[in-house]
Amino acid sequence: MTPPPPPSGAAEAAISAEGLVKHFGDVKAVDGIDLTVPYGTVYGLLGPNGAGKTTTVRMLATLLRPTAGRATVGGIDLAKDPDAVRRQIGLTGQYAAVDEYLTGRENLDMIGRLYHLPGAYVKQRADELLERFALTDAADRPVKTYSGGMRRRLDLSASLVATPRILFLDEPTTGLDPRSRLQMWDVIADLVADGTTVLLTTQYLEEADQLAEQIVVIDKGRIIAEGTSDQLKTRVGGDRIEIVVQQGFSLEDAAAAIRAVADGEPTVDADTRLLRAPVSGGSTVLVEAVRALDAQGVKIDDLALRRPTLDDVFLTLTGHAAEEEPAPQAAGQSRGRGRRTKEA
Repeated sequence: MTPPPPPSGAAEAAISAEGLVKHFGDVKAVDGIDLTVPYGTVYGLLGPNGAGKTTTVRMLATLLRPTAGRATVGGIDLAKDPDAVRRQIGLTGQYAAVDEYLTGRENLDMIGRLYHLPGAYVKQRADELLERFALTDAADRPVKTYSGGMRRRLDLSASLVATPRILFLDEPTTGLDPRSRLQMWDVIADLVADGTTVLLTTQYLEEADQLAEQIVVIDKGRIIAEGTSDQLKTRVGGDRIEIVVQQGFSLEDAAAAIRAVADGEPTVDADTRLLRAPVSGGSTVLVEAVRALDAQGVKIDDLALRRPTLDDVFLTLTGHAAEEEPAPQAAGQSRGRGRRTKEA
């Protein structure tokens, strides 16, 4: 079952925020966020733990009152009519908010009852969701017997019982193994194909690259960059050549050889014997690099040409890695569409 289309005359943006601010005492968790999320897209909030992603989501989901700023969800002002906002959103937090002593089917039934939905509808919807998320065989087992990936899929199913048009996913793949993460990516892509608007927070750069049509990079409560994945990568520069120098050969000589073909000064990691440098000209530069290294009498173990990644973007923009900061302790848990979230 697909979510209903935006109402006639609805705002063009599914989510809009202007100057959104949230302070906790002297701590500025969010410091002036502006967002415009079109309907039917995945919009990524990318940043490390503590960047302000979860706090932003909790404000937009009406779980926290902003200190300052204005926001609308589905064209409805958060401050003026939060109940109307809640009727059209779903929220899945960083941890699966399911009752492990109930079965999967009973969890979905409970959510339907909390929303006072007709019993026949809830039963039909539960069957649809259990099948869609490959949980039919486990539907009548207690959730405590589920794997982590199954719990996350059930948690996402619960946020979809009422068929929301706008879905907040706060680090939905945290703690999942690679296979379960790929499965979740497929599920999210299917939801958007059906017309759901998704605001996705993540600290996984590959996840934002894979799913989000537009990405906002957040650090210390502020937006420091915005654009498509390709646009953000372009900010770092063009292609990069990477060379691993064999033991016993001079890193200085290798750097001198690469300077002859590079567009900038190479960086050298003495521990891994890895040299990186920006280049242009495509694959032809590899041939030129090999010739330059031979002329310097340097042998190498590996040679590669690659485009910048979102890891490179984040490091360039912030000066630190995207997953460098330690995860904070849970600062409180709240319910929103039956979901539970952690402050960040």
